[in-house]
Amino acid sequence: MIVLHTMERAYPWGTLRSTFSSKTKVVLEEKGLAYRVEREKIGDIWRKTPEVLQKNPLGKVPWIDDGDTRVYDSTVINEYLEERYPEPRLLPEDPLERARVRALENYGDEIVLGGPVPRIWMPWWSKEDQRNLEDMAQARETLRARALPFLEATLEGRPYIAGDFSLADAPYMAVAMVLQVDGMSLESFPNFAAYLERLRARPSYRAIDPATSLEESAGGAQGASGDQR
Repeated sequence: MIVLHTMERAYPWGTLRSTFSSKTKVVLEEKGLAYRVEREKIGDIWRKTPEVLQKNPLGKVPWIDDGDTRVYDSTVINEYLEERYPEPRLLPEDPLERARVRALENYGDEIVLGGPVPRIWMPWWSKEDQRNLEDMAQARETLRARALPFLEATLEGRPYIAGDFSLADAPYMAVAMVLQVDGMSLESFPNFAAYLERLRARPSYRAIDPATSLEESAGGAQGASGDQR
């Protein structure tokens, strides 16, 4: 059984999860793989303790243990899972289409999840009176101005970011999770708003849904795979 090392914590406003770990959790679910969640101490990850660095030299989640094999970095993990467990396929066969999937996945990582999203998401892990509401509002505006116009145009006439559901959609599943809690308005981005709803409707999303408890999302013998593309 694969072990997914991640950060997850229950709050009155929902179960919050690491965005990059959620990318991998969704892929495990989509492929129907047996896995269990190992929740790392949030303080240890933030401090990058020697114990954490011994397990993952990047000092962050996620990492997985697949038998005696340890793999870290969400993109590397997801590519490993695709190659090690190729069904159902989440990368197209055509080299140009594969490159497009990887480029769109990278955009999600660098421009969205690695851009303004942490300034929106991380305050939700704190008490309300400890949040910088002004900075959160600025981050939302940055997300709208910098990241969403490209995604809105890319999604025109497409059900998923690269056409069929693929590894490219994994980071945006995490965005769907974040904005479900945050409630940021997407009125000016109807394609993107509808896309997030399609992602939330996939069975795999339940594993990262803020409405799903820690106990209900700790992994299992079978994920939520199925051809929904």
